[in-house]
Amino acid sequence: MPALHDLLAANPYPGRGVLCARTHSGAVLGGYFLTGRSPASRDRALRLIDGELVVGPLAPGEHDPLRHYAAVTATSDWLVVGNGEQVAQAAQRLRAGASPTDALSGFAYEPDPPIRTSRLTALISRDGGRTTVFGAARPSRAARLTSNVMTLAVQDLQAGEAVLLTTYESDGQQVSVAAPFTEVTVNARNGAELLDEIWGALDERFRIAAAVIDPTEGAECAIQRSS
Repeated sequence: MPALHDLLAANPYPGRGVLCARTHSGAVLGGYFLTGRSPASRDRALRLIDGELVVGPLAPGEHDPLRHYAAVTATSDWLVVGNGEQVAQAAQRLRAGASPTDALSGFAYEPDPPIRTSRLTALISRDGGRTTVFGAARPSRAARLTSNVMTLAVQDLQAGEAVLLTTYESDGQQVSVAAPFTEVTVNARNGAELLDEIWGALDERFRIAAAVIDPTEGAECAIQRSS
């Protein structure tokens, strides 16, 4: 399997990404990162607001649902991590009793042609992270405009293993939809080292913010880096 650092370093503009990793100490952790090219995209920060990690503008301004959203929230049983407003919707469904697969169903990729950015979500169980259910609403590579909706359940990651979803594969100029998911290895022994592993691999021209979250503790105890 490729190493997380190497995979991200080879993809200068991955857009946004979510991952679940088991460190070499045995802890299962969630991760989220944000990159941007345009001034509007880079005019964002990741903040803890009312127990959620929220992506919002650097200064108070008009809300843009494609750029501003809760990226990390939690229910009693699940940590919910993702790249858009579907995070809040999935959490609401879980609180109402939906199964993880049902909570991730019915979403569509973002209405941002011509890119058609995927909506990516990870549900990480708060029982020590034994189960993670990933969801992706992705555009087809064919001509049709309907979304491909994928769910992937991952159980019992071994130490040093992770699963990564990113929105893009890009050299910073040409952008295409990334692969549905990639299994990778990590070197990190703890959350701080995992955050360093992510942050150090992201191209400094585009990186905006990243966070690592312990699902047993929730967003309140996330560790973060920002430009």
